[in-house]
Amino acid sequence: MEINQQRLVDEFLELVKIDSASKDERLMADALIAKMGALGFAVTEDDAGEKIGGTSGNVIGILEGQKEAPALLFCAHMDRVHPGLGIKPQLKDGVFTSDGTTILAADDVAGIVAILEAIRIIQEQRIPHGRLEILFTVAEEGGLFGAKSVDASQFQAKAGFFMDAGGPVGTIVTAAPAQKGLQVTIHGKASHAGVAPEEGISAILVAAEAITKMKLGRIDPETTSNIGVIKGGEATNIIPDKVELRGEARSLDNDKLDVQVNHMVEAINSTCHDHGAWADIQVDHSYSAFGLGEDDVAVKLALKAAQAIGLEPSLERTGGGSDANIINGYGIPSVVLGMGYTNVHTTSEAISVEQLVAAAKYVLSIITTS
Repeated sequence: MEINQQRLVDEFLELVKIDSASKDERLMADALIAKMGALGFAVTEDDAGEKIGGTSGNVIGILEGQKEAPALLFCAHMDRVHPGLGIKPQLKDGVFTSDGTTILAADDVAGIVAILEAIRIIQEQRIPHGRLEILFTVAEEGGLFGAKSVDASQFQAKAGFFMDAGGPVGTIVTAAPAQKGLQVTIHGKASHAGVAPEEGISAILVAAEAITKMKLGRIDPETTSNIGVIKGGEATNIIPDKVELRGEARSLDNDKLDVQVNHMVEAINSTCHDHGAWADIQVDHSYSAFGLGEDDVAVKLALKAAQAIGLEPSLERTGGGSDANIINGYGIPSVVLGMGYTNVHTTSEAISVEQLVAAAKYVLSIITTS
């Protein structure tokens, strides 16, 4: 069951050159609908695009099985981060990179082509398999919006595999945190900074003091927190009357997450009270945590499949969220698999042909050992 390396390389080069920004995945969706149709999948596109204001919905493919085996779900996302348009991929000494002006989009084109290549091998060699379900999502980057919009009732999968993690192929992410976001507007009082500063209430000063009261960064092994955006002020001679803050907290433990968010909110409210300011605070639940053990079917199958092709599997926890957070919440136990790419979300992003081939072999092994 050897992977067709040249075909895999060619398809990777083809797809990274298709522009596919978050909420504008139309060209990529069209290409994948055609490819999956040619592979015999029953292909549909859902209404996620309409729900989120995008140009395309999630692309879903179903291939019925020929043997008794648990239905499996494989997932990758179609979008990519900025700067991800006009990618000019390079292949040198067995490693893919961009030309340095954009990202490479191995995150997550590598996941897409690994899935497609494994399916081709199965069909070419007429290897019996159970029901296969493919989900290519939109708008994963920055919000998991496609996964949040999908109708999970159409899936029969007993295990899900998301081709979207860092680390070498063989990495199996079994736990990821919940996240809550904070959007805050602090209201002070404007005044002339040179003539009557005493009459003003500086929203910037209040925001700064509130932030210094917060525990931020690594809170404990399971919990992190950050204030990532601050906007405010109009001129140096005006006491600023409004400042906007955006932040987040994440934790593998829901109780710890609530404690951290409440702590951040209290720091803002108490500081506003002390200075005679006030704040609009909105807390958004971005996604829930998930955690699977070695006895969960997705983990057991991922371990068995890795060992079958000579990989040394490594069970990991992550501090990042992915579509797997959402799909686990729908009741499909799912893991995220390492793809072997490096420096993702930067113009130095790279992936080796060796790791790309290994990822396709891993998908194939998961299907054939199920």
